[in-house]
Amino acid sequence: MAWKRITESQLWRSIFRHRFEDTPRNRSLTTVSNSLLHLHPVTLPRDALQVRFTFCLGGLTFFMFLVETVTGILLMFYYRPVPEYAYLDMKLLEHTVRFGMFLRNMHRWAGHAMVILVMLHMLRVFLTGSYKPPREFNWVVGVMLLVVTLLLSFTGYLLPWDQIALWAITVGTKMAAATPFLGADGPFHEWFGIHPGNDMRFLLLGDSDVGANALLRFYVLHCVLLPVVAGLLMFIHFWRVRKDGGISRPL
Repeated sequence: MAWKRITESQLWRSIFRHRFEDTPRNRSLTTVSNSLLHLHPVTLPRDALQVRFTFCLGGLTFFMFLVETVTGILLMFYYRPVPEYAYLDMKLLEHTVRFGMFLRNMHRWAGHAMVILVMLHMLRVFLTGSYKPPREFNWVVGVMLLVVTLLLSFTGYLLPWDQIALWAITVGTKMAAATPFLGADGPFHEWFGIHPGNDMRFLLLGDSDVGANALLRFYVLHCVLLPVVAGLLMFIHFWRVRKDGGISRPL
């Protein structure tokens, strides 16, 4: 009975759109729910075509992610994530690689634009009530995408390996050390035996200070792990927009 109450709750139905029994109907729903086969709806309401309602903020955010992906891959050809060469590679990219300055600036400013656009997108969703049932699960996915976007911006800040990056990450990881339960300087850390050698700051830096381990970890997070997580969450996000009836319409 408890399990039935859970599966029939609004929270459960906001995440899972249909049951899992092996029936002809559910087999057809599995096909219909495939985002690759049914990415675009059959029809579009007239209100959904109004640019002034959404301002294409979600689409622009995704476009900035694509720009970041392409320019980031190109930058990886000229960058080595080690303290001896990181700053030198950045300067060589700017002054010896054709269009290198343009490439780096495009990556940097597209990253700033992506952060701003995702915030504006979530503000628009909130003000128009587009987070309400049955879209509450997609709102949670959007919040997760906001966090991943901020982490992408934060991890990329260290890669130029200049003084601004060094001290910005020093301050940022000091804040991580103050995390409740998980930071050596945070409240309740003694409950789990947390100390400077195993807290959240040490996990991010791989050491007690910002050094070679931190640069390598931030590089892997920025170029591999976080983009994969962002891509997966965006795939779910777009699919749920489609299955929740398309983009939300004016109230």
